[in-house]
Amino acid sequence: MSVHLNIDDPALRKELASKVDAARRLLREIADDFSPAALASSLGAEDMVLTHLIVSEKLDIEIFSLDTGRLPLETYELIAKMKHHYGLNLRLYYPRHEIIEAWTREHGINAFYESVELRKGCCFARKVEPLQRALAGRKAWITGMRAQQSATRDALPLRAFDADHGDGGLEKFNPLAAWSEREVWAYLKLNQVPYNALHDKFYPSIGCAPCTRPVTPGEDVRAGRWWWENPESKECGLHVKSA
Repeated sequence: MSVHLNIDDPALRKELASKVDAARRLLREIADDFSPAALASSLGAEDMVLTHLIVSEKLDIEIFSLDTGRLPLETYELIAKMKHHYGLNLRLYYPRHEIIEAWTREHGINAFYESVELRKGCCFARKVEPLQRALAGRKAWITGMRAQQSATRDALPLRAFDADHGDGGLEKFNPLAAWSEREVWAYLKLNQVPYNALHDKFYPSIGCAPCTRPVTPGEDVRAGRWWWENPESKECGLHVKSA
């Protein structure tokens, strides 16, 4: 965790309490009105906030994650901690082996460093296609995205219709859209929520191991993701609308 935090700050606690109440109400509404719904967890700090809220409120919302096959060891360790802490068997979706084999045979195992096009091709095989399967038959999906995370997310809505996933589209909710990084970490600390150990090593945003590095003080929170690319291209395709 790189953010400076005083969890006893009355102003922080007041603002956090208000946002927690709003997120809890929204999650209840999703569970009641948009079933079957699911949280697509990247196992980052924000997703652990939502996981804690869903589990503690006993909401009928499935939690799943995408195992790309190239995740850091610390991410797999967190999956084990979640089972111990919450009794939660996280549902995992994997890439189709024939797609990965074909892509790596043609381009090479680490070709994503060579161009944005090749990187997005790798992301499609390891993340986008598995997400399409994970969201089939859903009425809504939930993410832990925040508007402050990057230039590609500054206009992030709380709710929007996603025409690109599901069976003819589904609702997409971002309950933490207006949360700050300080509020996320205050919630985790106050509620003793487990989180990825890489966050304590200056990894504010964590994806696949070859595509993630730590950031330095003052850098954007997603500067460590695909650091060889321009900020405007730094999405994997999971949250990008088709033209």
